[in-house]
Amino acid sequence: MTRKTDPLFKTTLPSGLTVLIETLPYVRSVALGYYLRSGSAVESEEHGGASHFLEHLVFKGTQKRSTAEIAQVIDILGGDVDAFTGKEYTSFYAHVLDEQVPTALDLLTEILREPRFNVDDVEMERGVILEEIKMVEDTPDDLVHEIFVTAFWPDHPLGRPILGTEETITRIERAKIIEHYEETFQPSNVIFAASGNVRPEDVLPFLERQFAPAARPPFRREWNAPTPKQHVILREKRELEQVHLCLGSRGYPQQGHERYAAALFNAILGGSMSSRLFQRIREQEGLVYSIASYHNGYLHGGYEAVYAACAPKNLRRVLDLTLAEMSKIKQTGATADELASAKLHLKGSILLSLESTISRMSGIARQEYYFGRQYTPDEIIQHIDNVTLDDIQQVAHTIVDPSSLSLTLLGNVKDPGVTPAMLSEAVA
Repeated sequence: MTRKTDPLFKTTLPSGLTVLIETLPYVRSVALGYYLRSGSAVESEEHGGASHFLEHLVFKGTQKRSTAEIAQVIDILGGDVDAFTGKEYTSFYAHVLDEQVPTALDLLTEILREPRFNVDDVEMERGVILEEIKMVEDTPDDLVHEIFVTAFWPDHPLGRPILGTEETITRIERAKIIEHYEETFQPSNVIFAASGNVRPEDVLPFLERQFAPAARPPFRREWNAPTPKQHVILREKRELEQVHLCLGSRGYPQQGHERYAAALFNAILGGSMSSRLFQRIREQEGLVYSIASYHNGYLHGGYEAVYAACAPKNLRRVLDLTLAEMSKIKQTGATADELASAKLHLKGSILLSLESTISRMSGIARQEYYFGRQYTPDEIIQHIDNVTLDDIQQVAHTIVDPSSLSLTLLGNVKDPGVTPAMLSEAVA
């Protein structure tokens, strides 16, 4: 166990639990959470949707508290107690006043360590999750991305829906959910992170008492980098006024050194209001209300995507302009002014996020998960400043890839006459 002069403390307890505590004595709030190294990509086929199912179930009751009693404590805390499931990890967290840390920590730990998995609770939440899946069906900007990723990475863990499907949620048995819990909810598979007005001595004795060495090692399913499958998919939804599109291609994994250039490429392409896509397609042409790009990186893969929504009559024009801007940045690169603006945008968003204890807590947990170490803000900014115009063009040649460029369309539109070959030719 080591204690440095910097505000971030790290240790690994005898149980295997990784603990990260950032002490910020000048704030009154504390964000704390457990990050489980397990998400939808870790599930076996028979456990499909189990990670998200568990996220729901742990709040339904413990050996000591009912659902109503858990809700009452959350309300008394007056802050934020929540959870989310990702493809690679699941988080259970709280954001509270510093004086409420013992109560929040006790509650979070209890729901993780002592869920009751009541039969009635399982069936109740099964219905809730099926409704959540239907809600995604009714939310086109979410649904189009879900369809895209499933088609882009078919038969790969990263391509699976986080919520599961109606089929997997309907058939998964309580025993399989418990099996998944016992395989993954082990201390050595968990990161505890806290940021705010909290000191290691405030929480370490509690964590040491609560987490004994695991009786069994966690089950960690490994996977290789996904291979993109090029596609053009149209799913008709006649009730929609707009057509929603997701145009995407290969990207970079989270740990790759190219991630800084990829983030700046994305900001230049469509990740900000001054980006090429926003300025050309919305501001100059007035063809859309929403258009943006993003880059998603995972442990073993990543992708770049553009999302837009427009009237069906404008679809081909929006698509042609998007492809033209992608091709242009690939062929001629970015300008010095674009790169300078993108760097200011990215650095500003990073530094502003440091004013939130929730962002800081999440950031240190994610860095531990992906890198096993912490990058200081100064290090990250230095890496951003070191990106050159040549770096932008190099990542553009990888991302604007004719062999993986794919399109998913959702809306009241007939066959738009777009093929994979046409997409490839547009950016070749």
